[in-house]
Amino acid sequence: MGDRITYVGLDVHKDSIVVAVAEGGLHGEVREYGRIANTAAALARLLRKLGGDGVTPRFCYEAGPCGYGIQRQLSAQRHECVVVAPSLIPKRAGDRIKTDRRDAASLARLHRAGELTAVWVPDAGHEAMRDLVRARLDAVRALRRARQQLSGFLLRQGCHYGRPAWTKLHRRWLAGLRFAQAAHHIVLEDYIQAVEAARERRDRLTARIEAMLPDWALAPVVAALQTMRGMALVNAVTLIAELGDLSRFGNARQLMAYRGLVPSEHSSGASVRRGGITKAGNSAARRLLIEASWTPAFAGAGSTASRRGSAASCCSGRKASPSQSARSPGRRNCGCARDRKLARTGKPANVVTTAIARELAGFVWAIARQVPVPVV
Repeated sequence: MGDRITYVGLDVHKDSIVVAVAEGGLHGEVREYGRIANTAAALARLLRKLGGDGVTPRFCYEAGPCGYGIQRQLSAQRHECVVVAPSLIPKRAGDRIKTDRRDAASLARLHRAGELTAVWVPDAGHEAMRDLVRARLDAVRALRRARQQLSGFLLRQGCHYGRPAWTKLHRRWLAGLRFAQAAHHIVLEDYIQAVEAARERRDRLTARIEAMLPDWALAPVVAALQTMRGMALVNAVTLIAELGDLSRFGNARQLMAYRGLVPSEHSSGASVRRGGITKAGNSAARRLLIEASWTPAFAGAGSTASRRGSAASCCSGRKASPSQSARSPGRRNCGCARDRKLARTGKPANVVTTAIARELAGFVWAIARQVPVPVV
């Protein structure tokens, strides 16, 4: 290890990296190093120049579309490198000038002061699973958009289907539609083909996720989460892929705040003002928790879960092993009772749903902490 520490800020772009260096100490010099190519060879040359003469460089750069390749290359050579959350970087009020050189110098200066918040960097396997899950989410959005386009076309033509859509009967009804204009038949067939292609893409990616899940290091956590109501396989995989390693959260409240499920607050003096949830963090994971919290609201006397005949199965979408049942807090408190209690107090439905989602986040944290994960 070197005797002196140098803090290096990297403003990363697709083709280039702007580098700034801050010397150690509170009043050390902050200087521009220059612009280098965004390649592994150029980064290796930068390491050789900055790491000589007993100097220990510590790198940082903002999380962005370029991914974690730079962090992994630097970490492989035993250099400290943090990926910074862009939304949490301190900004000076009134600063209206933004350039690459200023951004790199600001990163180096703030890194030296300890004012930057690092994000969790997944390993290559976890990032691959997350990319697969996000590809399926893109397919789901494409399917929804294709269906909306088809429905909009039919609405313009005065064709109304008064039953649940996208069933076999609905497809049979679509195949039997007739229009006066031949062009409308061409449009209908094209929209139907787009819907079918999007549906096949979604199903294909779902099957790939199920096939690759057993080889994933966090597969035991996914299996344990499925003991909770509203957490089917795809939902559980997506949630864990987006959240990552939950052991980095010291308690459940940290996870709730990380997911943006805690109330916002603006208090001063004797005035206490709380607003809606902060909606911070990953929106996909928060959406999954909200959707999972809808399930207790529909757990009526005639539901499938209620007919299973036990309080434990009321919390589950699948049968759990005895070990999973014992260690899963979600099986002992599915949110049904809390849903009814909050509804009786006159709380709005969205407030009740958010409260249950916040409670589910606590269950997810507790389950993940109890499930042993193999170290790769």
